[in-house]
Amino acid sequence: MNSTTGSPRSVIAWIDGQGKLAWIAIMVIGFIVFWPVGLLVLFYLIWSKRMFNCDKSVSKVLGRRYRFRPSGNAAFDNYKEQTLQRLEDEQAAFEEFLRRLREAKDKAEFDQFLDERSRQADATS
Repeated sequence: MNSTTGSPRSVIAWIDGQGKLAWIAIMVIGFIVFWPVGLLVLFYLIWSKRMFNCDKSVSKVLGRRYRFRPSGNAAFDNYKEQTLQRLEDEQAAFEEFLRRLREAKDKAEFDQFLDERSRQADATS
């Protein structure tokens, strides 16, 4: 038997695997059974940012489930598959663009900070 089977981390990981609805269900049940438990779960969800983060893995699984449901029309299914693949590629490219944009902005701000710091050091010398 694994010693981490009943640990709080493994329980939290299991609930995370079930998705956001599992957390909401636990919170509602907590409010029904004993309201402080529901309140604690709510505070935990907000503190851990589980309440506001979108779980991309869950959305991808749901997207695949609907994506591969055949309509019965081979031409339409092929078109749908190509279109969804193109959109996923565009989304990945856009996310990469945003990442590079954030890195460039961070670098510019850091360079500006270093310039200001060196000017202040020169002014005090």
